[in-house]
Amino acid sequence: MTRQSLRLAAIPASLALIAMVTLGRGYAQERPSTADTAYQDIERTLGIVPGFFRAFPKPAIAGAWAEFKNLQLNPNTRLNGKMKELIGLAVAAQIPCQYCVYFHTAAAKANGATDEEIQETVAMAAIVRHWSTVLNGMQVDSADFKREVDTVLRIAGEKAKAAAKSQ
Repeated sequence: MTRQSLRLAAIPASLALIAMVTLGRGYAQERPSTADTAYQDIERTLGIVPGFFRAFPKPAIAGAWAEFKNLQLNPNTRLNGKMKELIGLAVAAQIPCQYCVYFHTAAAKANGATDEEIQETVAMAAIVRHWSTVLNGMQVDSADFKREVDTVLRIAGEKAKAAAKSQ
C-alpha cells in the first residue's frame, strides 16, 4: 500500500473513533445517577452495599446488579435458590475462587443446602473436571462420545421402564 492509500484507509477508522469518544461522553453525561440508583437498590435489597459491588466500575454497576438481582436473587426462576448456589459453588471450586467458594457455600446453606449436599456438589465438580481432563487430553472423538452417551442413556431408560413395569 502507498502512503496515500494508508492515509485514506485511516480516515474511516479515525471518524469512527471520534464518534465513539463523542457518543461515549454524551452517554456518560446522560446517566450520572445510574450507579447511585443501583447502590440504593443494593442497600435496600441486601441491607448494605458490599465492597465488591463498589469495586465494580460505576458505568457498569447498574447492569451487573440487574443481572445479579434478576437471576441469582430472583425466586421466580426455574432453578430455586439452593440449586443456583450449588451450581455457583461447583463453578467456583473449579475456577478456583476462594471468595466465590465462600459466598456460594454460605448462600447455599442460607437457601437450605445441607453439608452433605455441599460435599456432593464439590465432589461432582471434581468428577466433571477429572473426566474433562481425560476426554480432552486423550482427544476422544466428539461424535463417538455423543453417540455412546446417547446409547447408554437410551439403555438406562429402557431398564428403568422395565423395572417400573415389573413392580
